Amino acid sequence: MIATNDFRRGTKIEFKGEPYEVIEFQHVKMGRGAAFVRAKMKGLKNGKVIEETFTSGDKFPKANLETREMQYLYAQDNLYYFMDLETYEQTPLTDELLGSAKLLLKENMNVTVLNHKGKPLGVELPTFVELMVAKTEPGFKGDTASGGNKPATLETGASIKVPFHINEGDIIKVDTRTVEYIERVK
Repeated sequence: MIATNDFRRGTKIEFKGEPYEVIEFQHVKMGRGAAFVRAKMKGLKNGKVIEETFTSGDKFPKANLETREMQYLYAQDNLYYFMDLETYEQTPLTDELLGSAKLLLKENMNVTVLNHKGKPLGVELPTFVELMVAKTEPGFKGDTASGGNKPATLETGASIKVPFHINEGDIIKVDTRTVEYIERVK
């Protein structure tokens, strides 16, 4: 059981019979009365975000989620194929299940696939991925003084902002949680 006092970003609970992930939470203690917790949660089955208020100390069962280590193989006709690293069984997932994660998927990348009662719910990418810059405008001498950014398209098709010194063909590290540039890989 998970108490509201144990809520953290990413905590997965069972609420009203469905698995939810805590996105944001706030412990509130007024001058009088009991403390309560305001939580914003994302439904892992339908992707809907809800806001709920709980009394402090409420307990919820931990979400019954199974995780499987899988390798991304290829995409075809809006289906993304993943191979189980233990059984070598291939599983197709729709682009609705992947959401924004599909923009950072690279062939042969190992990911964690979340399952609830044998049905896939989504994909957890590694925290950082290394991707090549496919297209960006060249930086000009003196641009670095402003410390600004320019748009870049990565090999997977994702668009992000990168510093002016990044050029086409550079390999960069991207944070998959925020889809932001971290550093250039040497």
